[in-house]
Amino acid sequence: MQVPLWPSTIPDARPTKKVEHTVLTTETKDFVAGKPWLSVEDVSIPTLTVYHPQGKNTGVSVMVFPGGGFSVLAIDLEGTEVCDWLTSKGITCVLLKYRVPNPRSAPYWGAYPGSPMSLEDAQRAMGLVRLHATEWRIDPRKIGVLGFSAGGHLVAAMSVHFDKRVYERVDAADDESCRPDFAVALYPGHLAFKRGTLELNPDIARNISAGTPTTFLLQNENDNVDSVWDALSYEAALIKAKVPVEFHSYAEGAHAFGLRPTKYPATRWPQLVEAWLHTIGMIAN
Repeated sequence: MQVPLWPSTIPDARPTKKVEHTVLTTETKDFVAGKPWLSVEDVSIPTLTVYHPQGKNTGVSVMVFPGGGFSVLAIDLEGTEVCDWLTSKGITCVLLKYRVPNPRSAPYWGAYPGSPMSLEDAQRAMGLVRLHATEWRIDPRKIGVLGFSAGGHLVAAMSVHFDKRVYERVDAADDESCRPDFAVALYPGHLAFKRGTLELNPDIARNISAGTPTTFLLQNENDNVDSVWDALSYEAALIKAKVPVEFHSYAEGAHAFGLRPTKYPATRWPQLVEAWLHTIGMIAN
């Protein structure tokens, strides 16, 4: 079930040079676990798609933010494949297709606050999920966020910017809380202010509070896209704020592996997240 995020005017809408389209990787060097992956590009009309659980329904819901450097969305590798896993565990998956309207050269490309569009979409989506929680058989107290790379940054932005919407109220969905009940950031980016230190992105650092949700982090030390310092700096800040955090770091595994298993242990992260969801009381034993 696909749902448009905005009923009429989209805040901070930007003109796009191209119509939204998908691209399948063709170069074998870009394959992940020996398989191609699909990206969505030039997204200007955001949507959420609800995937209902198979069999038992735990009441838990996870909103998934695919990565792609705020330029594209890795829609299967870090999106639909994740939803297949979550729904098999009795968890409702809400896949967010957030706005990535232009390439890196655009002046409004990137993460909040430089570009507000992705956070606007994520906050709006969380409000819609809570508004429709009964209809979609979701426990409104068990809604988490999970994101990869740029989507991992969006997880952190959602975790610290929940007291106030970054756009003007549209309807009743915006009266619902947009605070996630838990957060999972996998090889997140745009978090370290200075690599090699624990200095955190100032926007995230000054907005972390005791209300920031319990968080699961995973990062590889040889990740040459988003440095391990992104996760380390965020973990340190969460600990300082007394926010419960579980961090898994591995020597190898690089970047952008999604849910696809390889020889590297970092790709076994779904089992770690499942155990963690039991630990924090989201899923009953």
